[in-house]
Amino acid sequence: MPYHHGDLRRAILDAAIDSISANGSAALSLRELSRRAGVSHAAPIHHFGDKAGVLTALAAEGFERLADALAAAGDEFVEAGVAYVRFAVTHKAHFEVMFRPDTYHADDPSVLAARERANQALVSGVHTKTAHTGREARMTGIAAWSLVHGFATLWLTGALPADLGDDLNVVARDVAARLFPGD
Repeated sequence: MPYHHGDLRRAILDAAIDSISANGSAALSLRELSRRAGVSHAAPIHHFGDKAGVLTALAAEGFERLADALAAAGDEFVEAGVAYVRFAVTHKAHFEVMFRPDTYHADDPSVLAARERANQALVSGVHTKTAHTGREARMTGIAAWSLVHGFATLWLTGALPADLGDDLNVVARDVAARLFPGD
């Protein structure tokens, strides 16, 4: 196949996003990515090495995008929580890959830096709500992450009761507000 992409790396990542969105990350293959991107079978290998390399790039990109979304939400935990859930729903493929570190190179420096940036953006809103320090602050941050991550996962899988409504922002805001009632 002839190469006609201005940015082959981006074309392969976009093909991976499309494939994961349609079939899940377990079904991803380099051959399928090549077909979707309209490039030779060797092109993904040249840029990423293997399937884990593609997933590593998607995980790093996902954590960067999540960090950007959380930073844009500001230091208020409820709004950061809503941004987290909205990210999960609008970037399903990234979200699926990011939290499957067994499928990519989790020790990759770009993943580690992006994950830490996203973590700091999420917990900054928690720290504005509590005077905890040390282990207590860390555990409150994990509780906050668990709340919004669990809610996002339940929303994505359709496991929540239908009578909650279909306005993601409203329901996510209501759920996130439960961690710090009265604020």
